[in-house]
Amino acid sequence: MSEPIKAFKGFNKNWQCRGYQYKVGESYTHEGKIQACKEGFHACTYPLDVFNYYEPAASRYAVVLMDGETSTHDEDSKIAAARITIEAEITIPQMVKSAIEWIMGQIKGDAQVHATDDHSHASNTGYHSAASNTGDYSAASNTGDYSAASNTGYYSAASNTGNYSAASNTGYHSAASNTGYHSAASNTGDYSAASNTGYYSAASNTGHYSAASNTGYRSAASNTGNYSAASNTGHYSAASNTGYRSAASNTGYYSAASNTGDRSAASVEGKHSVAMASGYKSRAKACEGSAIVLCYRDDDFNLVHIRAGIAGKDVQANTWYRLNEQGEFVEDSEV
Repeated sequence: MSEPIKAFKGFNKNWQCRGYQYKVGESYTHEGKIQACKEGFHACTYPLDVFNYYEPAASRYAVVLMDGETSTHDEDSKIAAARITIEAEITIPQMVKSAIEWIMGQIKGDAQVHATDDHSHASNTGYHSAASNTGDYSAASNTGDYSAASNTGYYSAASNTGNYSAASNTGYHSAASNTGYHSAASNTGDYSAASNTGYYSAASNTGHYSAASNTGYRSAASNTGNYSAASNTGHYSAASNTGYRSAASNTGYYSAASNTGDRSAASVEGKHSVAMASGYKSRAKACEGSAIVLCYRDDDFNLVHIRAGIAGKDVQANTWYRLNEQGEFVEDSEV
């Protein structure tokens, strides 16, 4: 009997997929024919392919196990199976990490380039390649598809221009950038930057004073460090911050910008979007037809009020708001 296949699946906010209700920790079996895009339970083996079916702004994701009869899809990593187990929910930063691991697993051993000295450079122009640096002030670059560039030293840079690429930094003052489709850029060091310009991309930071930016459709930018910024300009995108004094901004349609840190700001400029700030003394603004969601917390950070409003109806468009002690929207220009 073959081993179960690890994959990634998207759901709506209620853990439903095409009207079928799922629950984390449960297994489900399909009786009958299995055919990708038609019959069976579906998921993707490459994490970022899931964004093609469930955009980050309005979805949840999970690691799943697929087994029994399977069927694959020619256009991406979608797989259909007779049985699926919903193992655990996964966050956007975890999706990025898994995408990098997936790409590294596709790389052929004879195509790797390594530089371990300080002030070093490693570069690949072929497909399925890898460039890696462990020294300070290093650079790793890929121009081929299915490539990976990784730095563990300080003041490093990792860049990809090919499709299905990954760029990762663990050192301080680092930068990771992707211009190809289905790409991932991740930083875990302070003062870092992760940027994507391709479709179905993800940029994630876990260090302080970091920035994550997407310009492609159905993209995700996420920060967990303080004083961070996450920005999207593509449609169906999501920008999320959990650090203090952070900013999340969207200019694409049907997008979501969310902050959970104190004194943070969330704004949206695309239609039918939502800006939410739930931290202490946080602010939000939205364009006409979009919405803001705000919380009021007392000086002990207890949640006292929460309120939502549509710009152009409940609040003015393109205007910063916060909640006062009575739970009322009040204009606030101090951002």
